[in-house]
Amino acid sequence: MNTDRRTRLGWRFWLITLAALGAMALTASLGRWQLSRAAHKLALQSAIDERAAQPPLPLPRLAQVRDADGLQPLLHRQVQLRGQWVEDATVFLDNRQMYGRPGFFVLTPLRLALPAGAGQGAVVLVQRGWVPRDFLDRTRLPEVATPPGEVQLPGRVAGPPSRLYEFQAPAGTGPGSSRIRQNLDVAAFAAETGLPLLPLSVVQTGAGADGLSRDWPAVDNGVDKHYGYAFQWFGLCALVAILYVWFQLVRRFARPRP
Repeated sequence: MNTDRRTRLGWRFWLITLAALGAMALTASLGRWQLSRAAHKLALQSAIDERAAQPPLPLPRLAQVRDADGLQPLLHRQVQLRGQWVEDATVFLDNRQMYGRPGFFVLTPLRLALPAGAGQGAVVLVQRGWVPRDFLDRTRLPEVATPPGEVQLPGRVAGPPSRLYEFQAPAGTGPGSSRIRQNLDVAAFAAETGLPLLPLSVVQTGAGADGLSRDWPAVDNGVDKHYGYAFQWFGLCALVAILYVWFQLVRRFARPRP
């Protein structure tokens, strides 16, 4: 009679079965969703690589960007900038790291040299490179060589400078603000300086004699992260299946306890 009671399929067995099937369906679907996210990120990376391999973007085309929609197709394109630095508008973004050391990202507007009738006067914000900070005097600005006259430099098109979390109101909201900033909003900076800044930035590439480091990190779309999450969800799905088979089938039917 003991064995008959153990092999009888009561409501508890079916309840556990439904719960196990629901858990396996949920975890398997989450794993597939992570794989689809990884495929989407791979497609984005492929598009980035394709844009980076295209010929440099003509300056008049860059000067036509007016909003985020116009910027999106041009992100990560190579560009050869030509113009004059607006040196007195240079700012230093604080708490940026390179080589594991804290320092500044140096940003200087560049007034583009454009053909007549091609958006003359347009200014682009250039992320010129990184410099270490002075640990003895945190307010001391590093020496950065900014050549006068017309310059030419290579770069790639990017969005506005990346932001860090800040506890206080953003610096640089009016004239006379510190040149050391935690973050920089392009539109607010344009209003502050009166410069007709484009709604983007250009990350300067290549070596130079200005003392700035340009070992920019590669664009990481986080594909490995999605593969890791997918592995966890599929592993949890397999664990639920194994536990269900062992406790509800093997121990109940193949190895019933006396």
